[in-house]
Amino acid sequence: MKTTEIKFSGFGGQGVILAGIIIGRAASIYAGKFATLTQSFGPEARGSACSAQLVVSGERVLYPYVTRPEILMAMSQEACTRFLPEAADDATLIIEQDLVEPRGVRPGMRVYGIPATRIAEELGRKMILNIVMVGFFTSVTRLVDAGAVRDAVRASVPPGTEVMNLKAFDRGLSYGEALE
Repeated sequence: MKTTEIKFSGFGGQGVILAGIIIGRAASIYAGKFATLTQSFGPEARGSACSAQLVVSGERVLYPYVTRPEILMAMSQEACTRFLPEAADDATLIIEQDLVEPRGVRPGMRVYGIPATRIAEELGRKMILNIVMVGFFTSVTRLVDAGAVRDAVRASVPPGTEVMNLKAFDRGLSYGEALE
């Protein structure tokens, strides 16, 4: 497996960091790959830009920082505007389609959108939009097996919320599968 650089982005309160943790955990613990995660927050706690940078590889990761993400998940317009110029020319862009209008997409890029906030609201909790995005990410990228990501979701969410979060994951996953 080649090394893949991923940037998860949005604003504080959307669960951006947890999304990165889940994919990293799925890759490293449940799929036997190597992964490193770094995080970045704005000066405010909620509402400001934040990101998680994840490197996933089939061998040890020697440099843990993302320089040209091959996959960019953007859950806010500010995040997309800020981080899209850094993305590789053939990057996969995954957006929350109700919140993000991608501008500056280069010809070799692939863009996938999902109304994750709407789906999360339908499930009864707007704050699980990140888990919907994780499911969609899993389906679109096929970077890590869905079973491994499902196990990572179960292990990463607060006790008592596993069923709801797994429903959110499955909805995002099936939305992505329906695009094929």
